[in-house]
Amino acid sequence: MSPPRRSPRGFVRDLWAATVIIAAVAGPAPVLAGSTLSAWRVSPDQGIELRTAPGTPVRAYYEEGRQGAGPRIWFDLPGAPLRRRSLTGAGLLQEVRVGQPDGGTTRLVLEFRAGLRLDPRQLRLVGTSRDHWRMDLRQFPPRSLPILGEGEMDSPAWAWPAQDAGNSRAPRPSPVFSRGQGNMAQTPLPRLARGRYRVVIDPGHGGPDPGAVGIQGLRETDIVLDVALQTARLLQSRGVQVLLTRTSEVDVDLPPRVDLANSSQADLFISLHANALNMDRPDVNGIETFYYEGGLSYGLADALQQRLMAISPGTPDRGARPGRFFVIRRTVMPSVLTEMGFVTGGIDAPRLASRPYRRQLAQALAAGILSFLTQSS
Repeated sequence: MSPPRRSPRGFVRDLWAATVIIAAVAGPAPVLAGSTLSAWRVSPDQGIELRTAPGTPVRAYYEEGRQGAGPRIWFDLPGAPLRRRSLTGAGLLQEVRVGQPDGGTTRLVLEFRAGLRLDPRQLRLVGTSRDHWRMDLRQFPPRSLPILGEGEMDSPAWAWPAQDAGNSRAPRPSPVFSRGQGNMAQTPLPRLARGRYRVVIDPGHGGPDPGAVGIQGLRETDIVLDVALQTARLLQSRGVQVLLTRTSEVDVDLPPRVDLANSSQADLFISLHANALNMDRPDVNGIETFYYEGGLSYGLADALQQRLMAISPGTPDRGARPGRFFVIRRTVMPSVLTEMGFVTGGIDAPRLASRPYRRQLAQALAAGILSFLTQSS
């Protein structure tokens, strides 16, 4: 996708001048796998903000609106994005697109509503640190822009486990996007009418079946049971009745897990897992949430996926996607199976082994479940 979905003939202004000195002071950009754009955000107060790999040169451009199309601002950075996508805007912001105009460039495009007139002299991209950039949009009317973004603006630009230092086989962190507006998982949890909803949480595997085993012996069963118990406590504190398919290291076959959900007339079923490949592929990371049929199950999968990605900057968003797992095929309520990361992944495994991160996972899951129940009631 090139920023120009329409031909860039019109008035195009290069807004790069403010970045020349900053790039020179910061030094050459590091050679990275993937895009050097780590996060971006649009807000009425802060304008446009970017977070990049330290020292990354950024070029900014403006094109005036014409022939029924609104004006556009776009930014070019080194490195290709792992996937192209578009987000629907609101107010005067019509759409945001992330694309790849050539093999080694990420392009972030903001397209505004037709009829809007901007003064390009006021559009100046300023580096506020070696990895943060900002463009003031105060010429827009108050409350005319939404709060919209991807990734974590305030987390360190590049984080890597200390034990991997000097390991030539350790993959470099890929700056990929997570969806959502800021850290959605940290918003206050709503309280629902007590006893109105019943949710089944299914920690996968257990007992003699540890599930996947990854880096430094990290076991899937330990991760999912810990997260499930914490999620259950959070939901119960907000008025939701929670049933767990297991609460300790015991072996539970798949049919009893389904029977518990169906016989209890639960409103939702969430099965928790951790993914794995092999120990020679620490470069493979990511979070994904599966549903069997669309409709409400897809809505639940998408809600959880967004919350999980909001607390997991740097790991690939593998999306909400269809799957045929037994526990989501045979349950009769909206059901999903979430893979919370790879125990064999160089990015995911150290996080999954961390108790503070597991608390964040539980908070994200509870927030997604409560939001879905509130919106679907």
